[in-house]
Amino acid sequence: MKKLALIILVLFGLGGVYLYTQSSHAEEAHDHAEHKVESHEGHGDEHSHEEHDGDNHAEDHGGKKNEHEDYGHESHKDEDSHDDHGHGGHGHGDDHDEHEEGKTEIDAEHAKKAGVIVSKAQGGTIAENVSLTGQIILNSNRSADVKARFTGAVRSVKAELGQKVEKGQVLATVESNESLQVFNVTAPISGTILKRNTNIGNLTSDEPLFTIVDLSKVWAKFHIFPKDTNKIEEGQSVEVHTLGNIEKEATAPIKMLLPTADALSQTYVAIVELDNENNDWRPGMTVEGDVAVSQQNASVVVPMSAIQTMEDQTVIFVENNNSYEMRPVKTGKTDNKNIQILNGLNVGESYVSQGSFIIKADILKSGAAHEH
Repeated sequence: MKKLALIILVLFGLGGVYLYTQSSHAEEAHDHAEHKVESHEGHGDEHSHEEHDGDNHAEDHGGKKNEHEDYGHESHKDEDSHDDHGHGGHGHGDDHDEHEEGKTEIDAEHAKKAGVIVSKAQGGTIAENVSLTGQIILNSNRSADVKARFTGAVRSVKAELGQKVEKGQVLATVESNESLQVFNVTAPISGTILKRNTNIGNLTSDEPLFTIVDLSKVWAKFHIFPKDTNKIEEGQSVEVHTLGNIEKEATAPIKMLLPTADALSQTYVAIVELDNENNDWRPGMTVEGDVAVSQQNASVVVPMSAIQTMEDQTVIFVENNNSYEMRPVKTGKTDNKNIQILNGLNVGESYVSQGSFIIKADILKSGAAHEH
């Protein structure tokens, strides 16, 4: 019985312990559950608070965003305003460019060294010209064929082809067949030996031994077409020049009009005598001649060297205090040396009469640099 009682007591004790243990676990579970609920509720409050703060933050941020957008809009307006101002500035720049376009400045000393000559615009005359084509020939009045006075054998020759000789100079010696005496053959005029038709041992005949020509004066032989014959007269001034680039030129009157026509060309012939001390005009050269047949007065006349073409316009360059400005002009008649200015240049204005191509090149160079 005691054992039984002991066992019952033990079992009862274990059951109490068990119940106490279960009760403790239940209370801990309940407390834990309440803690979880409180924690959840607290977390929910915190979350709610965060959401509330987030809303406020969003509102604040939204406000700042709106302010930023407004600022950006205002800034954009400012930029537009700045762009408008810049455009206006650009327009002013264009005006400046237009004002400067076609102008350049060159120091007076440098312009002079470059060959730029400035003149005052003034009136003058424009000649109506008839252009002729011709050739330099020997002056028939200044040549001589040299013959031996007697028939005989040539004993010596003292003159060479192309040699200049003086009047009375011995050119050759000939032994006469009749008298067997030796006599001199001398130059009848001063000039140049253009032909030599003899050598030592040759027998003289009626043929010239030498031809001498005085080349200090030569002739320009021009052909006149029938349509121009009524315009050409003796005494009219002729400007003679070589073809292409004018390297040589001279002015002289028409000396004679030959009474016959040229058989091949059916043209009339005009002769102009030219001074040739420097041997500039060589027989055989082709030349041109401008005959002044009439003259016309003009209010403003400039040399052809003053005229240039820029931007498909005929222009001159007006000078003022070392500044050179392109000026479009309207031209009239020309005589190939001078040209009439109808408008664009007034009497008394300073313009570039020589070296205008230098001013043109400088303006083009300045324009290219500005575009770059």
